[in-house]
Formats: sequence, C-alpha cells, structure tokens
Amino acid sequence: MDLFAAPSVWLAMRTFVNLAAMAFAALLFTAPQASATPQTDLVASASTTIDNMRTDPSFGPARNMMDRARGMLIVPTLIKGGFIFGAEGGNGVLLARTNAGWSPPAFYTVGSASFGLQAGLEKAQIVMLIMSDRALKAVQDGDVKLGAGGGLTIATLSAGAEAATAANLSGDIIIWTSATGLYGGLTLNGSVISASNEWNTAYYGRAIPVGDILAGGMRNPGSEPLRQKLSAVR
Repeated sequence: MDLFAAPSVWLAMRTFVNLAAMAFAALLFTAPQASATPQTDLVASASTTIDNMRTDPSFGPARNMMDRARGMLIVPTLIKGGFIFGAEGGNGVLLARTNAGWSPPAFYTVGSASFGLQAGLEKAQIVMLIMSDRALKAVQDGDVKLGAGGGLTIATLSAGAEAATAANLSGDIIIWTSATGLYGGLTLNGSVISASNEWNTAYYGRAIPVGDILAGGMRNPGSEPLRQKLSAVR
C-alpha cells in the first residue's frame, strides 16, 4: 500500500475529511469534566489505548519492533459510519522517539470519506507504529493521505484476526486496530492525517511548530504517564 493522494482531488478531499474528523471528534468530547479539556482527555485515552494494545494477542508479533519504532500515532476513538455515503474521523496524538525517550504529544486528526453501497456504524482504536524516518516526516508534516502514489508500505494487525508472524511483518508503518460495531470492514485506505494546530496551541499554551514539539521543545506534565507507558512497552 502506498501513501499520498492524487493532486487533482487533493484539496477538496483534504477539506472534507478534516471537517468530517472534527465533526466526529466533537461527539467524543461533549461533556468533559470541569478540570479537564478535550486535549487532556485525549492524552489520557491514548494511554488506555496503549494498555489495550499491549494485552491484545494480535500485537504480539510487533512487540519486539517497539524498540525500532521512530514514532507512534495513537487514535483512541475513530468512528466510521454512513449510509451510501460514508465518513470516518477521530483525533490522535503523535509522539516521536528522541535521544531522551519519547517526545511530548502533538495532536492530529485522521479522517476519510467514501462512496458506494455501505451502511452501519463502527468504532475503533488505532495505533500506528512508524518504523522509518521518512514515514515519520511524512506524518509529522501532516496533510498526507493513506493511499496510492507515495511509496510507503503499510502492514496491519487486527484484533481478533489471524496473527501475523514476526517473519512476515514489515512496513514503513505498522497499524494495530481494534474495532467494534457493524460495517463493511474498517480500512484506513484513503484516510487523511493532518496536524491539529489549534489543539497543540490549546495544550501547550502557545503556537509552536509540530517539529519543535516532537523534538522535545515543549513540556506538559499531563503527558508524562503516556510517555512512560510507551517506554515500558516490550
């Protein structure tokens, strides 16, 4: 599977899927606690998602690859739904490996749109293990699309599916998913990954480039449990 979208449809697709991702994300954070924000809730949910991934048997073949991962994109809740016309979206956090350990999180959206015979609703957790520097840069820069045209390879681990083996598991990005609900099958093909600058500003208190966050240039104490948990995954 390759990465990046055809330029002829890129601008319209990017605009739509970003709106779809934000609309779905709004459903996830309708009633936060008074002391919480959507950003702190998402970071806490990302930590829970890592716990779920660690205990899932389908993650086993990728466990030994964690030490080589250059980054991780964690989407605690991605919702897919539709009737004839479909869309999916969710918010996530991207962390990069640095010389000092895992970086603070940068916020991203993931979303897509589709057409054709389809009906249903599905909810999924997603973790992307980013295994190469070029894949990390592509995701870090944002506005990329999982699909044809880029040359990055993707492997998928699905909860409940037949487990892959370490011997045949390879790719620039390795994706773990765990889905519930009824749909025509969850696929990330066509999904757009975009930086959420507004959420990054809200979480860190000022505008800052994503690259500076992933290089360790910012700190928020609320992200320490997630960073420590990633360091402990074996």
